Amino acid sequence: MSGEHYPVLWIGRAAVVSLPAEIDITNADQVREDLLSVLNQGAAVLVAELSKTTFCDSAGVSALVRSFRRAEASQSEMRLVIGTPAVRRVLSLTGIDRLLDIYPSMAAALEGPADSAAGRDIALGGNVTTMADTDGGAA
Repeated sequence: MSGEHYPVLWIGRAAVVSLPAEIDITNADQVREDLLSVLNQGAAVLVAELSKTTFCDSAGVSALVRSFRRAEASQSEMRLVIGTPAVRRVLSLTGIDRLLDIYPSMAAALEGPADSAAGRDIALGGNVTTMADTDGGAA
């Protein structure tokens, strides 16, 4: 393990981790540790920025999945920014593209799903309020 940490940019409660050009057995543990560290710091939204990543092997995929599982357990959201067809293909072949939310750009990832203002508010540091179910679930 190289011990090198990857850059993290905090935007409100969203954290963007810029990942390297290649994620493989030599650095996947560090990638996982850095992503988990950000989640441990209370990120509501974790954006793994892989727009410059051109190669990701099974160790890299495993690091992403393990980070996603931790995000789920801590009720955080994890989003990926994928810029290269090669990485998108690896995630597609492994089925990870159905597990994780993948965005074509950082702007799209920070905005979140089109039907979710909550993701955008969290990413921009706003307060998110949810509507309480006041009628006991009756339709």
